[in-house]
Amino acid sequence: MTTLPVQHDLAAPVGVFDSGVGGLSVLHEIRRQLPNEALLYVADSGFAPYGERTPSYIEQRSAAVADFLVAGGAKAIVLACNTATAATAPTLRRRCVIPVVAIEPALKPAARASRSGVIGVLATQQTLTSPRFLRLVAEHATGVDVLLEPCPDLVSLVERGVTSGPEASVRVERHLRPLLGRRADTIVLGCTHFHFLREVVEAVAGADVRVIDPGAAVALELRRRLEVTGLMSPGTAPHGARMWTSGDLLQGRGLIARLWRFPVDLAKLPSAYCLPPRA
Repeated sequence: MTTLPVQHDLAAPVGVFDSGVGGLSVLHEIRRQLPNEALLYVADSGFAPYGERTPSYIEQRSAAVADFLVAGGAKAIVLACNTATAATAPTLRRRCVIPVVAIEPALKPAARASRSGVIGVLATQQTLTSPRFLRLVAEHATGVDVLLEPCPDLVSLVERGVTSGPEASVRVERHLRPLLGRRADTIVLGCTHFHFLREVVEAVAGADVRVIDPGAAVALELRRRLEVTGLMSPGTAPHGARMWTSGDLLQGRGLIARLWRFPVDLAKLPSAYCLPPRA
């Protein structure tokens, strides 16, 4: 596999991608913590949901999107998808010589925060069964009962733009009640899509249950990596981001505009980067 070139331009953008719109939650945190950085974002919605794909499928799509971001001048890549992190983070780091920052479920702070010794993790099946996640449990959640709840329907819910209302409440409650019934007092949002359901999760869980979202920690790690590598932007970037989708452009534009809450410059991901993965 070809090694991608090093990017030395400090004013170059940071590339962020997810299987869909969930990674916008991480993009918000990056914009908040690193307002001088220009941003690129790819929603790979045409190949979503990753949580129902094989590791090989996810690796091929992640490589294609990473290639696109590097070709667009990215100086660092943020893998704003827990499922993609579980399947492909080591591969992407070998492939790219620019920094690759990955997200993962926040088990360590959840284990520390729990008073009952029971935490619940909402994520995709691919994330919850991955060797990377199981190592995370072994390293950071010893002595804590970790309850796993696959929620592929919640990903689809957000991709349809349903982030509140009766349908969202019913579906979230269906996943939370078994966890709360077993005394979980801390809920980990193990998928970036779930950030947009956080208010519903908190309403269903109640005030005594803590909900942990790792987006801010990812932005903080990106800052650290840029500082260590001397790649922090020296100037001020426009308050926006360039975005692409591999899915339907009209649908994506409306949904992203609502979730991003800033002006949206959305284009179709070029066809060369939308080739179906090999079996």
